[in-house]
Amino acid sequence: MIDEKHIEPPDEFLPTRRSLLTRLKNWDDQEGWRVFFDTYWKLIYSVALQAGLSHTEAEDVVQETVLGVAKKMRGFRYDPAIGSFKAWLLLNVRSRIADHLRKKASAKATLIRPAPATGTGTSFLERAPDPALPQLDALWEAEWQRHSLETALERVKARVSAKQYLIFDLYALKQTPIGKITRSLGVSLGQVYLAKHRVARALREEMRKLERAKDGVWPEGE
Repeated sequence: MIDEKHIEPPDEFLPTRRSLLTRLKNWDDQEGWRVFFDTYWKLIYSVALQAGLSHTEAEDVVQETVLGVAKKMRGFRYDPAIGSFKAWLLLNVRSRIADHLRKKASAKATLIRPAPATGTGTSFLERAPDPALPQLDALWEAEWQRHSLETALERVKARVSAKQYLIFDLYALKQTPIGKITRSLGVSLGQVYLAKHRVARALREEMRKLERAKDGVWPEGE
């Protein structure tokens, strides 16, 4: 039985392949930017929420990150030796989240009392550590993996029949008792095991494709 928690997700999304990233150099490529936004907005939004931002602030982080990427993609240069798009995108998201956390801390301190002056001529808030959470890397990795798995599962849905995927979802992912599946769907034990085998194999293939799609990319000047 396949447990979703134990499926090893790939490290990169297929849509970060070189072809899509190259398309993003063209600001007028609306389809390319739509694919990029659809692929990453939930990831960025989820990480921002878990970092302590409100829904509105998390939405702002998504918009600011996408705009920041758009401005920097003109200098895109494919070079696996420099670094991954995943790491570069995290740096951009981290910066936006840190900005919002600083604003929240500043607003809260202002309501309580004026920021005390220091001997260096800078306020306490200006000297405070970067409020970006230390665990942001872990949050990013966890969300990246979850979204990678979702990407693979969506691709599998297009490859197998709706009934086979439903059986797999109930049996392997949701761990529904097999007797309940056979009764509710009117299928045999053999059909359940066959669907589980076929869909699991397709999922492994999609995961391998995603792994092979790892790209090293870092916009120039970063």
